[in-house]
Amino acid sequence: MEQKVHQGRNVKRFREMLGIKQEALALDLGEDWNQKKISLLEQKEEIDENLLKAISQALKIPVEAFQNFDDQAAINIIANTITNNDNGAVYNHNPVFQPIDKLVQLHEEKIALYERMLKEKDEMMNRLEKLINK
Repeated sequence: MEQKVHQGRNVKRFREMLGIKQEALALDLGEDWNQKKISLLEQKEEIDENLLKAISQALKIPVEAFQNFDDQAAINIIANTITNNDNGAVYNHNPVFQPIDKLVQLHEEKIALYERMLKEKDEMMNRLEKLINK
């Protein structure tokens, strides 16, 4: 029997890899969302496709990653490449890092955006305090 991919667990996995808190994802998904709803969502085996698309846009990760990533398949691939103490299978002499680099870049862009938003909020608060004091 084919094991189903747990989409909620995949959302959690990718969100955590990006260093994004549940509250931040909830904020990106809109006012109907909060940390508790994200927590419950991450426990669901299957997620509505439209919601997956919204999460995909928020995390900047393809929908297919949530639909297809399977722990057991990844473990099997790794196990099948490392056999008979053949360390040649362990070393990748031509590593390709673009996907990870892209994730890091997107994460850094998101952090920069949040920092800019915080700075703008602080500046607005200062202006409001000056207006109140006048």
